[in-house]
Formats: sequence, structure tokens, C-alpha cells
Amino acid sequence: MSAVTTTEAAVTVAAAEDAPQVRRRRRLSPGRRLPAARLTGPVLLLALWAAASAAGQLDPAAIPAPWTVVKTGAHLWTDGTLPTDILTSLQRAATGFVIGLVAGVVLALASGLSRTGEALIDGTVNLNRAIPTLGLIPLFILWLGIGETFKVAIIAIVVYIPIYLNTHAALSGIDHRFVELAEVQGLSRFAFVRQIVVPGALPGFFVGLRLGVTGSWLGLVVLEQINATSGLGYMMFQAQNYGQSDVILVGLVVYGVFGLVSDSAVRLVERRVLSWRRTLSS
Repeated sequence: MSAVTTTEAAVTVAAAEDAPQVRRRRRLSPGRRLPAARLTGPVLLLALWAAASAAGQLDPAAIPAPWTVVKTGAHLWTDGTLPTDILTSLQRAATGFVIGLVAGVVLALASGLSRTGEALIDGTVNLNRAIPTLGLIPLFILWLGIGETFKVAIIAIVVYIPIYLNTHAALSGIDHRFVELAEVQGLSRFAFVRQIVVPGALPGFFVGLRLGVTGSWLGLVVLEQINATSGLGYMMFQAQNYGQSDVILVGLVVYGVFGLVSDSAVRLVERRVLSWRRTLSS
């Protein structure tokens, strides 16, 4: 009987000693993902802007109030100016983005899967990366003229560089043991690319894709101010000439919304495609 009591006492003491260890355990992960968490920053910025405008802390001629910008945007939309400019900008950005996306992926695969391809491509792309892309505008105007072609070409260059760099880095980072395993299993070249290369390169590809989407909008702002007759950048350039800061802010807001929506769309696709990963953010 005493032996049983002693055993129970020992178990109780051991449990008491373990209890503080359990309580001291901390969660090191960021925790659950909050709904619409990425909108918190923009909404807070908008609230501060509105509060400062209402308190008279901002010069209306330099930074109009949010409600003034909304009113101006509604006026531009109803008279047909804003829809036309948005459609033109979307067409330019989409065309350059698709060309840059295809070029970046093809070059990354050719460089990452072949030593000959790497020797021919990687150094050239990194040389191109070292040259400011917007600094190529005068040369591209001489080559391609001052129409739409050079604008699309510049956007494509802005897009393909981050896609290539991140996809190529992901390919180079694939563990060589997977390559050896594929050789032992006798996988064909196509099966090796489908089962090893593509899953290993997807994380880097999506990082480059997000940078490419953002870059297409950044390049568009500058390009649409060069010999353009429509587009958001042209609208903002004309507003600058007439001192219409509210119109400029309308253009910036539209650019920001498009950038945020496109980046969120890429993130959503990334989470779906890479749902098998267990990462800190998931």
C-alpha cells in the first residue's frame, strides 16, 4: 500500500514539475492569418489623410481631401475620360507583361537546365539588369519609333528580369539529391522537369511574378508620359501642366488599386498552387 502511495506521490511531483514547462512554452509562429489584413495599412493611411484634411493641416491645392479626389474621379468616369485611359493602360501593361513572362520563364529554364544555356544567357541577363531599364528609352525610340511598340518592349524588359532571376535562382537551388534520385529511378527528361524541376522552381517563380506585376505598373507610369495621347500616365501629365493635383491623385489611386489587386491575385494563386508547403506564413 505504501509503495502505491509513494508511486502516486512521485507521479504527482513529476506532473507538477512538468506543468511550468508546459506553461512556459511560447508560440513562435505569427499566429492565425487575419481576414483582409493587408487592407489595414491602406485604410489607416486613408483615415489619417481624411483626418488631416478635415483639420485643415493639408494644403488643398497640393494634397486635396479624399472626398475631393473621389468627386473628381466620378466626374472623369462619367465623362468617359477615365474608362478610356484605364483600358488603354491595361492593354499596354497586359501585352508587355505577357511577353516578359514568357521570355523570363523560357530563358530561366534554358539557363537553369543547361550549362551551355547558362553560359550564353545568365551573364547577358545580369548585364541587362545592371543597366537602368528606363535609361534604354531613348535607344528604343530610335530603334522602334515613338509609338506603342517601344512602350510594350520596355514593360516586357521590366517584367522579364525579376521573373528570370528568381526562377533561375530557384532552379539552381534544387537539391542535387533529387537529381540523383531521378536518375536512379530512370525518369525521362520530361518526367524530371515535371516532377522535380517545376515544383522546385515554383516558389521562386511566384516571387518573380509578383515583382514583375508591380514592375509593369511602375514602368507604365513613366512610359505613358512620352508621346502618348491616352492612358493614366498621359492623364496625369496633362493634369500636371494645368496644376490639377486632384486629377494626379486619381491616377495614382487607380495605379495603386491595380497594383494591390494584381499582387493579391498572384498571392491567391500562389497559395492554391503551393498549398502543399508548410511555411511560416501559412
